[in-house]
Amino acid sequence: MLTTAPYLRIRRPSPTAAEFTVSTLPPLTMPLRLSFYAIYALRGILSSLILLFLYATWAQSPYGSFPSPNPTSSLSIATALSAILASGPGVLATRLASQTPPRFAIAVCAVALYLLTRRMYTEESLLVLRGLGIQTSSSKGNILAGRATTRFIPTAKIQDVLVNEAFLGFEVRHYLVVVVDGEPDVVVVFPKLLPRADVVERVWRGVRECLGGRSTARNGAMLGGKG
Repeated sequence: MLTTAPYLRIRRPSPTAAEFTVSTLPPLTMPLRLSFYAIYALRGILSSLILLFLYATWAQSPYGSFPSPNPTSSLSIATALSAILASGPGVLATRLASQTPPRFAIAVCAVALYLLTRRMYTEESLLVLRGLGIQTSSSKGNILAGRATTRFIPTAKIQDVLVNEAFLGFEVRHYLVVVVDGEPDVVVVFPKLLPRADVVERVWRGVRECLGGRSTARNGAMLGGKG
């Protein structure tokens, strides 16, 4: 399997720092690495073919034109594009583009490119630095959008770290929150994965230990239900 149920990894580079990571990515064994390399290579090939098909669609539209190779230069962009369109995949893309309505082709290709660039796993982390603050991190769903979304909260702004409970459908879920001074809403840690209660409890205790006695508490009150 390329993904797994969310599990916790803990890294403690020093007594005053700890990183708690919840991930759906299994440990990277050599077979798994090779599988990922093969999938990414296949994704790259398919994406290139889709882009070639889109270019052939644009070239045959009233707004585009086929490139004219420059006989005096073998390194021009037009010459390269002309050679690509003259290749086997290029001829097939041109033929398919001529038989497909442009709007339909663009819509299907856009969906296909979106699916091909989706990240296959989700990873979220909480970095705690005693005396400095905490940093939350959440991986983005698209590999083209960057590695992760991060936020740093200075120690002076942290009012409390709590374990809350809420309804998710008909299920009660536990989640870790940070109460930030001056902000009406709490910061939810691991908002995408919402790990199991034992994982949340373990992270909460680790944060309390790393912060060195700062005010942290476990809140057992039910919050407004989530649909």
